Amino acid sequence: MDNKTEIREFLSTRRARVTPEQVGLPTFGGNRRVKGLRREEVALLAGVSVDYYVRLERGNLGGVSEGVLEAISRALQLDDVERMHLFDLSRTANASIGTRRRAVTTTIRSSVQRMLDSFSGPAWVRNDRMDILGANVMARALYAPVFADPARRPNTARFTFLDAGAPDFYVDWSDVTHDSVAILRAAAGRNPYDKALSDLIGELSTRSELFRQAWASHDVGMHRSGVKRMRHPEVGDLELTYEAMELVMDPGLTVLTYSAEPASPSEEKLRLLAVWAATEALAEPSV
Repeated sequence: MDNKTEIREFLSTRRARVTPEQVGLPTFGGNRRVKGLRREEVALLAGVSVDYYVRLERGNLGGVSEGVLEAISRALQLDDVERMHLFDLSRTANASIGTRRRAVTTTIRSSVQRMLDSFSGPAWVRNDRMDILGANVMARALYAPVFADPARRPNTARFTFLDAGAPDFYVDWSDVTHDSVAILRAAAGRNPYDKALSDLIGELSTRSELFRQAWASHDVGMHRSGVKRMRHPEVGDLELTYEAMELVMDPGLTVLTYSAEPASPSEEKLRLLAVWAATEALAEPSV
């Protein structure tokens, strides 16, 4: 993934979604040729020259200061994740060749697996590529369709876009597709030279028109907390709250845990899922 292209398309798509009215700028006449703000309007809001902003939007973030990045973030009304993404793109643009590549973790420490096993509810760890690197028995039961192919490392993005059963498994499948693309886009900003990530994005772009369209939007996101609704093939519909936590000692790895509201139908179905998991004797797959 080319850094200059990423910068150019990210800034131009963010500019296109902000209207003059949203930022308190006057509009003279109703015939504007651009969608959203003009470049000169962004420059005015950020307090930089038009020529300088044009240079930035062409993908040249070399030597740009944090103060300018903050000003651009405010002008384009970036949220926290988008702001982080802009800073990631800038870091890549200013990094030396030798420091651009960052190893992506593909295994977890034994102590992390023990932590997962200590949770009574579903808990699992993924990397930036959305590979599942470790899971407890309940997580493997909950995500049984994702683990269906024992010969391949389970990957939730690949399952979401390429498995015919994904739209039935995820009740809010459309939201899940958007979130998956946004997470991968943010990961690409942090580590654009990860070949396996590039290969995954290339595979999904080639095989999924939906992914290809969503990728072009340049939206970014991350897992924090929320509600996941699933239609499990064994226990039926589940509505679970998830929490995401980064592993400080393992950059790029995220722990996700799931729980149900006390005394809710979903809590009862988690109990049924635990019985099913014990009956099936779900084992950690070899990946």
